[in-house]
Amino acid sequence: MSTLGTLSVIFDLDGTLVDSEPNYYEAGRQTLAEYGVPDFSWTEHERYVGISTRETIADWRERYGLRAGVEELLAVKNRRYLELARASTRVYPQMRAFVELLAGEGVPMAVASGSSPEAIEAILSSTGLDAHLRTVVSADEVARGKPAPDVFLEAARRLGAAPGDCVVLEDAAPGAAAAHAAGMRCIAIPYVAAQADAAEFATAGLLLRGGQREFTARAAHAWLTRSAGPA
Repeated sequence: MSTLGTLSVIFDLDGTLVDSEPNYYEAGRQTLAEYGVPDFSWTEHERYVGISTRETIADWRERYGLRAGVEELLAVKNRRYLELARASTRVYPQMRAFVELLAGEGVPMAVASGSSPEAIEAILSSTGLDAHLRTVVSADEVARGKPAPDVFLEAARRLGAAPGDCVVLEDAAPGAAAAHAAGMRCIAIPYVAAQADAAEFATAGLLLRGGQREFTARAAHAWLTRSAGPA
């Protein structure tokens, strides 16, 4: 058992552990341009932060009237994203410090992400986070993506942890909602500052309105120490 008792920590990946949104945006922009939708903007991309790639593409087809099927579009976007992710993905320094701190104390950890298994593997291996984060769940492996709790509940199951003993780190409102629905505490670090007042973030045990610039490994660990009992 770790120094934090029965506590387990589940990380969202994109926008939480790593700043992958620029790569997702570029992959999406290139994909949409290939299928006749020019000038996809960062502002338009922000509405999809925290939503699984498959659900994003399903919305694209309706919003932009795309004739190509979801599987075709998914394959194109994933290929472009993997090229970008393998070339350059930045880990937030304090998140890396937090993962290493928890690993040193023997805290069970998992990644639960809306990205594909291939994308998760590419990021974790290229950044070296796979040395500590070996339990991984993709939304592709469960029935429903965030804001449904499925991906977090599956991560808890694989860790052998009760949901009430889990703390989730999330950057997006759908993820915060999913953590709450799973019966888990949440440390919310909004990626999009303008979304910090979203109702979903109000359910978080700890809300860092300033996002990553407010997050520190030591402060997060101190909060975990105070929250180590069951929910």
